[in-house]
Parts: sequence; structure tokens; C-alpha cells
Amino acid sequence: MKLTPSSDIDYNILKKGIFLSKIDDDITTYDIRMKEPNRETVLTNSAIHTIEHIFKTYVQNTEFADNIIFFGPMGSRTGFYFITKRLSDNYSIQLIKDAFTHISEFWGRIPGASPNECGNCLEHNLPQAKEEAKEFLEVIRDWTKEDLEYPKNEE
Repeated sequence: MKLTPSSDIDYNILKKGIFLSKIDDDITTYDIRMKEPNRETVLTNSAIHTIEHIFKTYVQNTEFADNIIFFGPMGSRTGFYFITKRLSDNYSIQLIKDAFTHISEFWGRIPGASPNECGNCLEHNLPQAKEEAKEFLEVIRDWTKEDLEYPKNEE
């Protein structure tokens, strides 16, 4: 079985940040790690759900909408995967920063959260999503392409 860089993650040393998870031709998967695995309380389902709705809506309304394939939560509830096509690392990082800034400042009706648009419209928490976004922004404020590599164990 072909392994990806994320298959070699040492979760004992993984910190919060944005990491390059996988590259397949012109498709790039980013690991948006908002919580330190096995060391911090994970994201709540309601915060994840709200972040997902607002992030997706934001990026789908940018000039890069055609370059976005997927944004969705990790099963571990420690972050999200963001999949792009033909979009540079620099643009992707800036788009992630902009989306989380948008979430942290968002007020109003959560996009796509009505009963006819969402399969679980009752499980949202905007204040919590905003707080998680603000905390994550502090981590990624100065993140660059050079920071995308997963941390390695210093053996």
C-alpha cells in the first residue's frame, strides 16, 4: 500500500498548524490541525459543524472557488482536511488564514444551516466556532510554506 506523508505522523509530537498531508499530481491535501492529538480536548461536534459551514461558504465565494475540492472534519475531531487543485501553497495558506479570520468575525445566520439545507441543522454553535477560530489564528498568524512539513521525531 502506498503511504502518504501523513501516514508517518508521530502524534506524540504533532502540534497545531497547517501541514502538507498529500500531493497527487495537481491535487494537494492540507492537514489543518487545530488541536494537539491525545493532549488537548477535541473540537465539539457543534463547533466543527459550524466551522465547516462557514469555511466552505467563504472559500466557495472567493476567486479560488474552482480550485477547492473539499473541506471537512477529521474523524479524530482535532482538525480538518482541505483539498485543493492547482492552487499554490502560498495561496492555500492565505486562503485558510482568511477563512478562519472570517469565521472569527462572523455574525448572523450560519450559511446552509436551515432544515432544508442541512442534515443536522440543530447542532451548531457559532460562539464556540468563533472562539476556536480565534485561537487557531494565533497559531497560524505567521505560517508560511516553509512550515508545512510535519514535525519529525528527533531520535
